[in-house]
Amino acid sequence: MSFNSNSDIWLAGAFAAFTVDLLVYPLDTLKTRIQSPDYRLNYKNANGSTKPALFRGLYQGIGPIVAITIPSSGAFFTTYEALKYGLNELTPPNSTLFVPQSAIHAVASGGAELVSCAILTPAEVIKQNAQILDRDSMGRKVSPTGYVFKKFLRQPSQLWRGYTALAARNLPFTALQFPIFEKLKMYFMERRKASNGGKPVEGIFERAIITAGSAAIAGSGSAWITTPIDVVKTRIMLAAGQESTKAKPEGSTQSWLTHGTTGDRKGGFVIARDILKHEGIRGLFRGAALRGGWTALGSGLYLGSYEGGRFYLEDQRKQKHEGDHVMQRDWSNVKVGIGASRSQGEKVKKSAWQDD
Repeated sequence: MSFNSNSDIWLAGAFAAFTVDLLVYPLDTLKTRIQSPDYRLNYKNANGSTKPALFRGLYQGIGPIVAITIPSSGAFFTTYEALKYGLNELTPPNSTLFVPQSAIHAVASGGAELVSCAILTPAEVIKQNAQILDRDSMGRKVSPTGYVFKKFLRQPSQLWRGYTALAARNLPFTALQFPIFEKLKMYFMERRKASNGGKPVEGIFERAIITAGSAAIAGSGSAWITTPIDVVKTRIMLAAGQESTKAKPEGSTQSWLTHGTTGDRKGGFVIARDILKHEGIRGLFRGAALRGGWTALGSGLYLGSYEGGRFYLEDQRKQKHEGDHVMQRDWSNVKVGIGASRSQGEKVKKSAWQDD
């Protein structure tokens, strides 16, 4: 029996997001700079060596992303758990319809991502544009986040540039990651249970460690595979900062579904084709190793913290219900609808679909 409420899931997800953002944000900044179209110009010397600017200001733009990822992560996990629970109701023994667990996890994570991305996109646009600013040329007293935000005051709709690209990256990523993650977690839980004499894994720390390891393995592989979409998403969001300073032509219409990297409103497929043409396949996988590494670390911390927080809150609720015999009773052996009836003194007739 689960004692988790929606507020427990929200708090656990928010705590996980806050923890991960603080620890792995510098790696995310490096990835954004490596994927930027001006990477070689801004961060490489003529002899091919790396400029020190690549490693400066690694926490630029963290403010809005921390503020927004807390509600967006809470919304993600609340939606994910609700969809997973609802879809499981469509499987036996509750229904004759068979739906594979991997499909349930993929659909649940995909629906949760659409909700999360709607909240996250503006902060992601501000964050990535702040990450590539050269703070030395701006002056130390100038806030990169504030500077970028002012650019968007002229065209605030530009903050939603890249929602489609963000969703297009996150949907296949989570559709790959979560089924693998859930499968690995179940596998490691069963192995640990078998090695522990059949006793279920109940320790909060132990569950968190197993969850973190499973998430790291699933996340790193999924991140590497979806890197080309991530590169396109980065280019679109960085272009939003450039276009926000340009006056909108009179009578023109804007579509944040088709914006590109140079103000030409190129779609994602056109951007990918341009990258292939000018940079080759390596251009689409720029930053793949770094992204895979920081995603392994980030996913492990993220889902490990979430699982640990969720079960800690569940444990607290269990303690509150101690002594409540109705809540503590094991209802698994209670049979409803089949068996002797006190009023009728005979068995209730089974439905046609039940076995004799």
